[in-house]
Amino acid sequence: MSSEFSSPDLPSAPHPRAWEHVLSKVEEMMVSGELLPGQRLPGERTLAADLGVGRSSVREALRVMEALGLLKAQTGSGPTAGAMIVARPTGGMTMLMRMQVAAHGFPVSDVVQTRLVLESEVMRALAQNGPADLTAAVELLDSMDEPTLTADEFLVLDAQFHVAMADAAGNQVIAAMMAGLRASIESYVVGGVDIAAWPTTCTRLRHEHRGLVDAVTAGDAPLAERRIVDHIRGYYEGVRGGD
Repeated sequence: MSSEFSSPDLPSAPHPRAWEHVLSKVEEMMVSGELLPGQRLPGERTLAADLGVGRSSVREALRVMEALGLLKAQTGSGPTAGAMIVARPTGGMTMLMRMQVAAHGFPVSDVVQTRLVLESEVMRALAQNGPADLTAAVELLDSMDEPTLTADEFLVLDAQFHVAMADAAGNQVIAAMMAGLRASIESYVVGGVDIAAWPTTCTRLRHEHRGLVDAVTAGDAPLAERRIVDHIRGYYEGVRGGD
């Protein structure tokens, strides 16, 4: 006899796909310390048997982790074969940020606010933590001094400069987020160009970029933070003024 409390028509809660189950279990192993950076995962057959899933599900989960930069796979046989947990994953967060930007078209104001938070910390860290290798950033500034550059070419280098400064600061999370936001940054800075005013704008941007490097080199954190805020807000206000 059916109970009055039974609800046969209610849909059951969705179950995670098998490969998601594998990801969840591997995450648990990493959190617990059972799996450590530099350590190799058990083989596909072992993982499949231990987790009660098919080997194809294990392979799919491992491909996802490799795409996110969490695993490095070695083919073949022997002690160096198999999938190894990467100690310092790179690329995964950058890729996810790029995909989010592409899929949702973050509002420019949100991108600007995020830049203010991230790049203020970049400038503070660069100025406070002593000499940093700014070679890549300065080389980009030198490239931007080329008078034959179009506005679009200049502003693509501009976005690369800001990412290079984040790289130099050494915070891998901020650098990855900045790299992921780069496409969005390029979109709004290029889209906001006022061609008639570009020669003046270009000269001002060159001066501001050099001022950022000078403040960092001088070890003046408050000045570096103030200059990056003025730089980002100033350009954004100019873009909005042209709307």
